Formats: sequence, C-alpha cells, structure tokens
Amino acid sequence: MNDTSRSHTPEGVGAVLDQLADAARDTDAVRVGEIADRFGGRGFGPFLLLPALIEISPIGGIPGLPTVLALIIAVFAVQILLGRERLWLPRFIKERTLSARRVAEAVAKLRPLALWLDRWFHGRLELLVTAPFVKGAAVIVILACLSVPFLELLPFASTIPMAVVIVFGLAMTVRDGLLMALGYAATLLGAFGLWAIAGSGS
Repeated sequence: MNDTSRSHTPEGVGAVLDQLADAARDTDAVRVGEIADRFGGRGFGPFLLLPALIEISPIGGIPGLPTVLALIIAVFAVQILLGRERLWLPRFIKERTLSARRVAEAVAKLRPLALWLDRWFHGRLELLVTAPFVKGAAVIVILACLSVPFLELLPFASTIPMAVVIVFGLAMTVRDGLLMALGYAATLLGAFGLWAIAGSGS
C-alpha cells in the first residue's frame, strides 16, 4: 500500500470531517461517489459513520434525505456482512449530489461533536472489532436502516437508529472495542426508544 492511499484513511471523526470538507471546497455540489472515493476503499467505519453524521446534522432535515442516507449505509453494511474487502456503491447512488454549501454547514455544526468523540474514543479492546463482532454490527445497522423510511414520518425519530449506526461506525473507525460493546447496548436502548415512540403515537 503506497503513502497516497494511506493518507486517505481517516483516523478519527475529525479526519472524516476533514475529508468531507475538502470534497465540498471550491464547488457547488458534491457527488456521493466522490466522497466515497476519498476514503480510498480502506476501512468500513467511515462509510457507516459519515452518512449517519450527515443525517443527524441540519442537512438531514431535507425531506427524503434520511432515507437516501439509510440506503447508502445499508448498501455498505450488506457488503461488510458479506466480507468484501473493498466497498462499492451502485451508480445511481454515486451520481447523487449534495449541496456543497449545506455540506460545509453540516461539517461546521459537527466539529464540536467530533472533537469530543476523538478525545474520548480510541483503539482499545481491539478483539471486539474483529470480523464476528463487525458482522454482527452490520446486521444491526441494516435493521436500523430499514426503519428509517417509516420514522421519517415522525419528527427527529430517525436520529434513534442513526445514533446506533454512529456508535458502530465510530467503533470501527477508531478500532475501539469498548465502544463496539456499547453499540450493542445502544441497540437495546434504541429498540426501547422506538417502542416508546410507537406507543405514544398510537
């Protein structure tokens, strides 16, 4: 692996946002495929983490965008479950664009969260970030994404499954096994939260 490809591998949330900000610089619109290409096909975490972070940012309030982002995440998660070494996006998703201005605004809003996450989460208990646990996380991520189209009908409800995706994506990005374990715990809390929302709406 050469130095160029290594330089495209984010080592934390701040680095993921740096890649996103760079993609949105000096342009009016950013292709989803270009954002994916910036990670050089290395590591699964950023491909889960970045779309989920965008969804919880102000840009995620655009009608229909949470479902599109959930679809992108699900496509990646299925490939993780299948054990692919390099992740792939279908052309119709790669060619979708996001407003560069909105992307830049989302990055700015997420910077404080990124600083906090990078301060507290880092490589530890790496045994829990190996294939069996990663594939289990991929199954949970797929199920979380399947719930998003329905939750878009309720204000902010889609942030619950996206929060679970963020935890797993961050755990894979920084190789934090303790965070991976917390992701499994967050899944239970998220399921309870969705149950509570469904109950209040009935």
